[in-house]
Amino acid sequence: MVRVLIADDTQFMRANLKIILERNNMQVVGEAENGIKVVKMYEELKPDVVTMDITMPGMDGIEAVRQIRKDFPEAKIVMVTALGQEMFVREAVLAGAKNFIVKPFKEEKIVDILNKVVTTK
Repeated sequence: MVRVLIADDTQFMRANLKIILERNNMQVVGEAENGIKVVKMYEELKPDVVTMDITMPGMDGIEAVRQIRKDFPEAKIVMVTALGQEMFVREAVLAGAKNFIVKPFKEEKIVDILNKVVTTK
């Protein structure tokens, strides 16, 4: 079972993602509402993949990717971005993100991308 850590500053989005992932036989091992918390939780939980919002308080998603990948170069992180934030996706990929999902997203797309990222070396 794929173990997922969700990072998003909105509780609604975390809940929505959790429902989708659990419905598709993925285990949500943790939820973080900001970049500082997701970095700490990654270290504790060592999930298979992280869904990372770009815009979060305290530390944004791009900086959180940099921090996680610095300590865990094998980390697999998928950025979740709103329409209009595409310019940040390039920066996120350069920071080490493996892929991205644009909100509003389709369930099949999320599951497909996460499964591909987890199974890619």
